[in-house]
Amino acid sequence: MSEQLRDLIRTHTCGALRAEHVGADVVLLGWVHRVRDLGGVTFIDLRDRAGVSQLVIRDNDALMAVAKRLRSEYVVGVRGVVQRRSDETINSKLATGEVEVFAREIRVLNEAKTPPFQIADDAAVSEDVRLRYRYLDLRRPRLQQNIGLRHRVTIAIRRYFDENGFWEVETPVLTKSTPEGARDYLVPSRVHPGEFYALPQSPQIFKQILMIAGTDRYFQIVRCFRDEDLRADRQPEFTQVDVEVSFARPDTIYGFIEPLMRRIFKEIGREIAAPFRRMPYAEAMAKYGSDKPDLRCGLEIAELSEIFRESEFRVFKRIVADGGVVRGFAVPGGNRYTRSQLDVLVDQAMQMGFSGLIWVRPGEPPLCSTKALGEPALRAALDKVKASANDLLLMAAGPAEQTSKLLGQLRLAIAKRDNLLVAEAFEFVWVTDFPLLEYHDDDGRWYSMHHPFTSPADEDIDKLETDPGAVRAVAYDLVLNGTEIGGGSMRIHDSALQARIFKRLAISDEDAKARFGFFLEALEYGTPPHGGIALGLDRIVALLAGESSIREVIAFPKTANAIDLMAGAPSSVDDAQLRELHLKIRS
Repeated sequence: MSEQLRDLIRTHTCGALRAEHVGADVVLLGWVHRVRDLGGVTFIDLRDRAGVSQLVIRDNDALMAVAKRLRSEYVVGVRGVVQRRSDETINSKLATGEVEVFAREIRVLNEAKTPPFQIADDAAVSEDVRLRYRYLDLRRPRLQQNIGLRHRVTIAIRRYFDENGFWEVETPVLTKSTPEGARDYLVPSRVHPGEFYALPQSPQIFKQILMIAGTDRYFQIVRCFRDEDLRADRQPEFTQVDVEVSFARPDTIYGFIEPLMRRIFKEIGREIAAPFRRMPYAEAMAKYGSDKPDLRCGLEIAELSEIFRESEFRVFKRIVADGGVVRGFAVPGGNRYTRSQLDVLVDQAMQMGFSGLIWVRPGEPPLCSTKALGEPALRAALDKVKASANDLLLMAAGPAEQTSKLLGQLRLAIAKRDNLLVAEAFEFVWVTDFPLLEYHDDDGRWYSMHHPFTSPADEDIDKLETDPGAVRAVAYDLVLNGTEIGGGSMRIHDSALQARIFKRLAISDEDAKARFGFFLEALEYGTPPHGGIALGLDRIVALLAGESSIREVIAFPKTANAIDLMAGAPSSVDDAQLRELHLKIRS
C-alpha cells in the first residue's frame, strides 16, 4: 500500500549531502536505486535527478521489515540523520560518498513494477525498448545529465541575447504552406473546409517581417517541423535558435554568434578560442571534400594536377588534359600499413565509388602501387602533401568535385579508423561564399542552395541570367567537428531583386504571389538590410554532451521512422473526427 507525504518535506536533494551536513536531521525523497541486504544491516541507494545518497538501516526491526518490501524504482520518503562513513567505506565515485543517512523513518510513497531494463546500470538496451519506456530511460543518470545540460544551455542563450538587446518573439506555429525543399506537415482546418495550415519548417519569413516591423534584433528558441524522407539522425520536429538582425553584415552575425558559442561552452567548463576560422566553400570542397569539414585530423587534400600534366602515366595525363584533377593527401604513420591493409583500403575506396586509388610509400626510391608513375613525379607529389618518411600518400583522379568528395569520405574513414579525431577538441569554422543556386538534372531547373530569400553577392548579381552557377551567395554555415550546427545569410531586402530570384527559380509571378504574396508586399514598405542565422540546438547539445545521436539530448524523440513508440503516434483517428475536418481516407 502506498503512503502519503503528510509531514515529509524535503530538506535536501539526494545529491546535496556532504561532510558539513554530519549531524543534521534530513528528509530525502526519491526512487530506490539499489538495495543491499547484509543481514543485520541494510543499505539503500536513494536517487533523484541531483544524485544518489546512501541510507543505512540497523537495529530497527520495523524499518528492516519496510526495507524488505523495497524494490528498484519504488518511490520513498526517508527521515534520518547524516553521519560520516568510516574511512574504508567512503565512495570516492559519488559526490555524497563521504556520508550516509541513518534512517529513522521510511515511508513507501508508491510501488513500481519491475522495469524492462535496469535503471541503475547504463547497460546496453535496444533503442526501441528505451523509446517505448522513455519515462524510465529518462531516469537514467546519463539522460538526466543530458537534459539538465540542455536546460542550462537554453538559459545561457536567453541571457546572452537579452544582454545584447535582442527580443524573443514567438512566431506562428499554424501558418501558410510554402513548400520549397522539405515537405510541410499539413493541418486541416475544421472551420475552413478543404483548406490547410502548415507547421513551420522555419520562421524564416516571419523573422524577416519582424525586421521590416522595426524589431531590430530578434531571437527565438523555436520548434520546427519537416516531413523529410527517413534519415538516421534527423527528427521530424526539432529545435533551432533563430536569430535575425537589421542593418547587418556577415561580420555582424559572426560578432554575435562567436561570443554566444564561448558562453555556451562554458557550461561544460571549456574555453574556446575566437575568432573562428573562415573558409570559402570552394576551398572547403577542394581541401576537405565537404562543405562541413572536420578540421581535427589534418589530412588536407592537396592539388597535384600540375605535377602529372605531362606524366608518363597516361591515365593521369589524359584526365588532367580533359579538365579533371589529380588530388591526394598524406596519412600520418601510414607507411606502417601492411600490403594486406593497403589492399583492404583500396577495396574500401572502390566501394565508396573511386575508379582507382593509388598509394605511395616514401623511400629510396618511393614505392608506388602503379609502376607507370615516374620517380620525379612521385617525389614532387610527396613534397606537395608534406609527407614524412613515416607517412603514406593516397591519390585519386577524375572530375574535380567528385574526386574531392570521395577523398573527403576516405580521409574521414581513415581518421576514425586510426583514431585521428581528437574527441576533446572543438574545431569551429565558418564556411562562406556558397553558390547561390544549384542545378537539378532531373527536372532541368535551378534551386536555391539555402533558401530563395538569400542575397546574392553584389558583384555577381549581373550573372543571374547569364551564368547562374557562378553566382555566390552572401551565406555562411557554422561547422563544428564536421557537423553543421548553424546556417544563415544576408537576406534580399529589395523587392525587384527578389522578383528576379523567383524568376531564375522558375517560380511564376502568380505562384510567387500565391505562396509569398504577403511577404512580397511587406518588402515594398521600407525594408532594412538584414541577415541572420539559425543554430541547431539539438546538434549543439549533442556535441557538448559527447553524444553521437541527437535523440540522446531530446526528452521525447521519434525513431528514424518518425514514430513515437511511447505515445503510439502517428495513429489513426475515428470517422467522426475525419468528418469534422471534411476529410476522407483513400486506400
